[in-house]
Amino acid sequence: VVVTGLNMEIDRGMVIYICFFKGATDDILPKMVSTLLNLRLCESDSGKTVSVRELPGSLLIVPQATLGGKAKGRAMQYHNNISKEDGLRLYGTFVALCEKELMTAASAGSGVTVKHGTYGNRQVLNLDTNGPYTHLMEF
Repeated sequence: VVVTGLNMEIDRGMVIYICFFKGATDDILPKMVSTLLNLRLCESDSGKTVSVRELPGSLLIVPQATLGGKAKGRAMQYHNNISKEDGLRLYGTFVALCEKELMTAASAGSGVTVKHGTYGNRQVLNLDTNGPYTHLMEF
């Protein structure tokens, strides 16, 4: 996976694309992290569906403001997105909470990592996946 010109690679785990809308506050972040890390969305070696924490797996978090776009005519508008300053702050807190929660759940030497893109910059990605599993979560 290439993000903003840096080679960031995770093995088994989850890619999270995140966008914050107007009105988002720090209060929702713990619920977001708990939900995303505990949902059974990953496949274990035995084929059982488990959470990324149970796998244990890694995370790649990608800020993706375009998820907040709405079509108007033939153009996209992003009026519902949070300000860049507030989005940057929320994104940093979200990443830190994910790191704390996932590292707490991981056993020593498990190779679990949390990697993330840079908020407010263009993200260039190449993604190889073992399934077309994409879920939209709104909080």
